Amino acid sequence: MSELHSQHALAVGYQLHWFQIESILGVGGFGITYLARDGNLKRSVAIKEFLPSDLSVRREDSTVEPLSEAESDTFRWGLDRFLSEARTLARFQHPNIVGVHSVFEANNTAYMVMEYEQGSSFGSVLRDPDNCSEEKLREFLMPLLDGLERVHEAGFVHRDIKPNNLFVRDDGSPVVLDFGSARQALGVETRTLTSLVTPGYAPFEQYNDNRDGDKQGPWTDIYALGATLYRAVTGKGPVDALTRAGAILKGHKDVLVPATMAGAGRYSASFLHAIDRALAFQPEARPQTIAEWRVMFEDGAQEDAGAVDFSLGGEDDDKTLVINSNEEGVPFQKTVRLGNAPAPPPAPSQGSASDV
Repeated sequence: MSELHSQHALAVGYQLHWFQIESILGVGGFGITYLARDGNLKRSVAIKEFLPSDLSVRREDSTVEPLSEAESDTFRWGLDRFLSEARTLARFQHPNIVGVHSVFEANNTAYMVMEYEQGSSFGSVLRDPDNCSEEKLREFLMPLLDGLERVHEAGFVHRDIKPNNLFVRDDGSPVVLDFGSARQALGVETRTLTSLVTPGYAPFEQYNDNRDGDKQGPWTDIYALGATLYRAVTGKGPVDALTRAGAILKGHKDVLVPATMAGAGRYSASFLHAIDRALAFQPEARPQTIAEWRVMFEDGAQEDAGAVDFSLGGEDDDKTLVINSNEEGVPFQKTVRLGNAPAPPPAPSQGSASDV
């Protein structure tokens, strides 16, 4: 990774307990991740520091303080969630989930000590077309599904899956990095949520400013991982959920081109169908668990005619929504009218993805 700098970062050589800071691995609005040397166990580790730039600042003595008294409660609230997330992650002992060794408080903030993984981000791996074959993508996907299933069974949601938060080790094995639950919680609290989600990979429910995030669950991660596969299949990320919502609320068709159309002829129908199901706009239209989604990738597991999306309008709204679907390999469109009015018959088949 290229050399990174931040005026708020700890200096190279800084001694943090028995860890010595060697370089900066990443800088974001939520904090800074360092490469450090564990002088006790004689190994390299990654250390994430809680340092939200909108709420806090580094003092000359290296301590971190809220920008003002007004931000103190929110800073502490976010810090508690950072600590809670780290302790939860430390419970997961899975080869495809980043290992968390410990978490501790120092400098008036907190530090999460993680396994230092060597390899490349999945985003960079996708630049090579040879890595985008269905065989390669399945090899990458299945271990990740096992790891995420373990996370979800523990009642935890990643909330920030995207190509650059998935890593491919030098031995070719995948690993999930940089969980975003605490970061999202802080974004909700400070109303800076849009800067803490990744357009195209975050489903619409992640833009909800509800602190409880009660509409998020495994289906939220499934959407993001489906979006990552969509990027691999099509060469570009899906349309942002806010753009999709804008079209649907106006009664127009969903602007997302289905993977079953964009990747037709290059990938199996079951593989593309599973991606489309993950990218269903409404949470309840997606697979609700990793186990349910995994089955959809199996050959022949496409008895369902495609992911069906529903408008965000209320029950009394008289709006129509064109749904792109796929039946027996033939693309078609159908229109659903909200309210009590019956739906009109399906429209004729469409000839190209550009019409969708």
